[in-house]
Amino acid sequence: MHTCRFCAEREAEHTETAWCAVCQAELDAFFTTHGYTGGRTHNAAELESVRALRNPIRKLLTSDRDRAVEIVNTILAERQAIPALVRHDEWDYHLHAIAASAPLADRIAVETAMAMIDVIRSDELSRLSVCADPSCNGLVIDLSRNRSRRFCSTTCGNRVAVAAFRARKNSGGAEPPSEGRGRRRVRPGTPEQPSRRATDE
Repeated sequence: MHTCRFCAEREAEHTETAWCAVCQAELDAFFTTHGYTGGRTHNAAELESVRALRNPIRKLLTSDRDRAVEIVNTILAERQAIPALVRHDEWDYHLHAIAASAPLADRIAVETAMAMIDVIRSDELSRLSVCADPSCNGLVIDLSRNRSRRFCSTTCGNRVAVAAFRARKNSGGAEPPSEGRGRRRVRPGTPEQPSRRATDE
């Protein structure tokens, strides 16, 4: 993934007229991948408004239940969200709470808040967490039965496992090979293992 996703990094390099084309392409891909519908402007202002959502949405997804309720209610009230049944494209009737002509950032905020209503009502916020890799700030959505997922990706899990192994090794606490592993098999009759005939004599 490009390090400048939605201009998350290197912000000082951009001006009002020179914004990151790669990030705009990533926003386009995000829009398509996650099934958003409605109008787009494809300009720098739209990109900036979506960028401004990063911290509020992250706060929503990492808050406790009561605080998450406050954030959801604020998002819906500020954008005057009014739930309505609609159908479009290949989708049958479903809930929308904001007009398709509303700015993309507002639609993302409202649709996220609407989705979080079900998470809050079912008391499933424990399935949302921050990646356990100290070098990563990604979010984890744990859909496992035993709620055991700790990392946002296999890459992060492997990185932590390798770091832990190296730390144990450097401290002399690396686990020794289990019996029968890492040991050369010796055939009877060799200097290390006398033959049965020799021992019988």
